[in-house]
Amino acid sequence: MTLHPAALTIDVENWYHPELVRDRVTADDASDVVRVGTEAILARLERRGLSATFFLLGEVAARHPDLVRRIAAAGHEIGCHGMTHLPLWRLTPESFRRELRDFRTVIRGALGHDPVVGFRAPTFSLDRSTAWALGVLREEGFAYDSSVFPIRVKLYGVGGAPLGIYRPAADDLRRHDPGGALVEFPVAIGTLAGLRIPVAGGFYLRALPLGVLTGTLDRIARTRPLALYLHPWECAPDMPRVALPWLSALITYFQLDTVGPKLDALLSRYSFLTMRAILEREGHLAAAPVRR
Repeated sequence: MTLHPAALTIDVENWYHPELVRDRVTADDASDVVRVGTEAILARLERRGLSATFFLLGEVAARHPDLVRRIAAAGHEIGCHGMTHLPLWRLTPESFRRELRDFRTVIRGALGHDPVVGFRAPTFSLDRSTAWALGVLREEGFAYDSSVFPIRVKLYGVGGAPLGIYRPAADDLRRHDPGGALVEFPVAIGTLAGLRIPVAGGFYLRALPLGVLTGTLDRIARTRPLALYLHPWECAPDMPRVALPWLSALITYFQLDTVGPKLDALLSRYSFLTMRAILEREGHLAAAPVRR
């Protein structure tokens, strides 16, 4: 069975950053959750000699510059997950631009240079109302984005968007435009009987049985590269929990104990590269220079 490569992407945020949690807790970075979870993922990748893309939140990078250096030294790609984890719908073009520049300042402070060409919006918040962000990203030196979730769910998503790599049109994220500002690498969405099925990661990775997950991902990987995602807090055994409405609690906490075993199975099954490496190999991006 010949399968296309896969990109494992990690949204490096702390346990209190997700949108369903952030308004119910006072941020306290004394917790080691983000460090413990990130180190657990790094150890799994090192054992198998695999590379991943770490979309770092600027607040986390500023507090843990040694973690940024460790990720880079291990040969992984560093991408941008914003500065504060505010979704795009809470920002303006001006405040978003400031977040991107603040993020680059933090990365240069940690590494001495700026290797970042990829972006993922917090909460997959790129949609029709926030499509202006693509132009800002291009102006700020980004080459690709991975923020389109090509199915509409509770908080986010762009129903009808392409499932594979494409360039979104400025006036319609569902349409490929060869002259579009950025390359878009959506996370994995499968299909069954004409219906779209989220399988990329997060709650969907935790909720689906492993056989259903790998069967769907295999079908995707036979036709195109795929992208998976997870969060360090999903890999930390002592993540704090707060009282949430039942649906929010289900989405946030359901079957957290399955993430480690499922991740091990996926890392053994697929050939993982960084998102940037896949895009360059597939001809969607030229090799981008490092920003100083």
